Amino acid sequence: MNKDQVKGVAEKAKGKVNEEIDRATGDTKQEVKGDAQQAVGEVQKKYGDAMEAIRKQAKQAKKTH
Repeated sequence: MNKDQVKGVAEKAKGKVNEEIDRATGDTKQEVKGDAQQAVGEVQKKYGDAMEAIRKQAKQAKKTH
């Protein structure tokens, strides 16, 4: 797992916590913040996934040449 994947998962977790706080308190601002954090986390994780795939393909290409 690369740093972007880790950061993405962490951001999604923070968003989930904010979502749960909203459920407990009824604070819709927390819900919006939580949803946004989860979306940012998902994008960052997918970016990390893509970078990891590129790195693996580059490594494989070096082996075949």
